[in-house]
Amino acid sequence: MGLRITTWNVNGIRNPFSYQPWRENRTFQAMFDTLEADIVIMQETKIQRKDLQDDMVLVPGWDVYFSLPKYKKGYSGVAIYTRSSKCSPIRAEEGITGVLCPRNSATKYRDLPEGQRIGGYPKDGQISNALDEATIDSEGRCVILEFPAFVLIGVYTPATRDETRTEFREGFIDALDIRVRNLVAMGKQVVLCGDLNIVRSELDTAGLQERLRKEAMTLEDFLNTPPRRFLNQILFGGRVLGERDEEREEPVLWDICREFNPERRGMYTCWETKKNARPGNFGSRIDYVLCSSGIKGWFIDSNIQEGLLGSDHCPVYATLGDIVSKDGAQIHIADLMNPEDMFKDGQRQREWTTKDLLPMSAKLIPEFDRRQSIRDMFFKRTNSITQSSSAPSNANSQDGASPAEAIPSTANTDNLIRESSFSASQVFDAVPTAVSSSATPPRQNSVIPKRQAGPSASAARPQKKSKVSLSKENSAKAGSGSGGSGQRSLMGFFKPQTPIEETSLRKTANSPKNDPAPTKPYVTSSEVIDKGKPSPQEDDQIEGWPAESSKNSVDTPPSEKVFDPVQNKESWGKLLGKRILPKCEHGDECQVMVTKKAGINCGRSFYVCARPLGPSGDKEVGTEFRCRTFIWSSDWSGRQ
Repeated sequence: MGLRITTWNVNGIRNPFSYQPWRENRTFQAMFDTLEADIVIMQETKIQRKDLQDDMVLVPGWDVYFSLPKYKKGYSGVAIYTRSSKCSPIRAEEGITGVLCPRNSATKYRDLPEGQRIGGYPKDGQISNALDEATIDSEGRCVILEFPAFVLIGVYTPATRDETRTEFREGFIDALDIRVRNLVAMGKQVVLCGDLNIVRSELDTAGLQERLRKEAMTLEDFLNTPPRRFLNQILFGGRVLGERDEEREEPVLWDICREFNPERRGMYTCWETKKNARPGNFGSRIDYVLCSSGIKGWFIDSNIQEGLLGSDHCPVYATLGDIVSKDGAQIHIADLMNPEDMFKDGQRQREWTTKDLLPMSAKLIPEFDRRQSIRDMFFKRTNSITQSSSAPSNANSQDGASPAEAIPSTANTDNLIRESSFSASQVFDAVPTAVSSSATPPRQNSVIPKRQAGPSASAARPQKKSKVSLSKENSAKAGSGSGGSGQRSLMGFFKPQTPIEETSLRKTANSPKNDPAPTKPYVTSSEVIDKGKPSPQEDDQIEGWPAESSKNSVDTPPSEKVFDPVQNKESWGKLLGKRILPKCEHGDECQVMVTKKAGINCGRSFYVCARPLGPSGDKEVGTEFRCRTFIWSSDWSGRQ
């Protein structure tokens, strides 16, 4: 199999893991293997620098390049993953205009030496929009990688949300058009992938006639919008009405997916989630894989993967053949997708190493540099602890040190181990042991042979005893201040601390005059420890509060009114019972929706058919798709 390029708007870099088949194995490596891709371009990652984690960056066998928004949080974002065994870029940049700077550098990409920059940057006066170049590249919408074969541009074009974004959208598209044309003019081949947020023609969207009718537009007006006009002028076979724009006289790119499926209808890549339009395939094609003329013949397949869920978009791929034609010669694609000395005639000459990482690689970010995964941190720590524990013991045995001198070194080692592997369960296990051991007289210190000075257990026991004895002294001081004997076991932590005086006074007030003296409310923890195993009566009193509450309940006089629980349940059920949903024309339960359109009905809820919209994009009669059922919630009062 050749080399596959896949583009996918994931609507959040972790969003696919909520769907099948990605939720079975929530790793990016498994995701890429399922996609069978060698280069993956993701749009709308919706993360910031602080959100990067090991599983995103340190993917085994993959390298990654991010472009993240500079100001907006959880917005936009583009990432390109490359499989190191198949391809390795020779240059990498962020942004379209070249005004950004590489990591840890103050030099702009466009000002780098000739051999370190990709080129094709917009020149002065080429961008007609008054938008600042730094603003165009401030939202993390473009990553550019250069391979010996071509320049790969991964892009996420702004969408048309409202009029306030029109200027930015058109300025971004203008800069993208200039950069692509400049690269082609330099003699470089270009592959443009991503979510362009542009419908190319009427073949690439559903319900166009209804949309034109609502917006009072003609098909010519639809095709002449600036974004759509840009796309049709840059593509071979694009439908351009009237004369071409200045400096856009010639097309430079091919729509690969459409070339392999020229007449296919319903080849949509995006669906509206709120309307549940994907099952009925009421969507649009706005995700593309485009390439320049020089490498069009290299592609052997291209299609959409509408069956893969995980976002409101679906993946789109294009596959390059194993052997391609360049300058009349047949060359393995691996020779053209890696540095010169890495492959020859399709055979690997040397392995990929970290020296092949480019400055923009996310693996060179300080928190991810010089390690492979989070597990290495613990493995290296364990090795260092083992070495540190063996070194002092060896030194002591050689110098003839006494056991007393060897104990501090092993205690330090124990502290390191305890910091990395101490658990809460060990704390609870240690307290009873320490309490019981305090009742027995201390053993006399025996002479420890030199060879036994290494184990850490000899240093750990005195340390635990000292901690427990310290806590006992503190608790004793606290107990003496309050008149009690102090907490001597964990049992005293969980039982209620009710003063004896208050309990006896309360019982005396509720009991007759000839009653005997008030009984002890419960057995304290100190008595349990002194007596050993408690009796059943004492055990019931320790564990419970039920015995105490039962005595109080007998003394409490009955209330005048008795509530029937069955009657109460029925009355509350009538008020808060489950609301019965109305049925649609299909006999199915309707779904609740809320009006968000401005007007007198804004905020009102209503019931409609829960089925997805059909291919017509409207409610239908007598079909399997959404019917015409519509009921205001205020007009429906059915309850279970």
